[in-house]
Amino acid sequence: MKSSPIKLKQKLSPVAKRAKARRDKKSAMTAWGKYKKRTAQRKGCPDGKDFDHATGKCIKASSNRAKNSRSGNTKRKYGY
Repeated sequence: MKSSPIKLKQKLSPVAKRAKARRDKKSAMTAWGKYKKRTAQRKGCPDGKDFDHATGKCIKASSNRAKNSRSGNTKRKYGY
């Protein structure tokens, strides 16, 4: 079986792991996070691909997660 090119685990202390989980949950539950999840699920990309909100297409998961822009351009595009 081929291993995933994306490293899912981070080596964090238990305290840091809990803090990260809280931050990630808080981020995912914002209006923007819920919108991204809703639109990505609606697109139904095949395995190994993620929905890129910037281009509006399904692209390789590794490239989508690598760029992960925090500039806000995508938010402006969707009026969010």
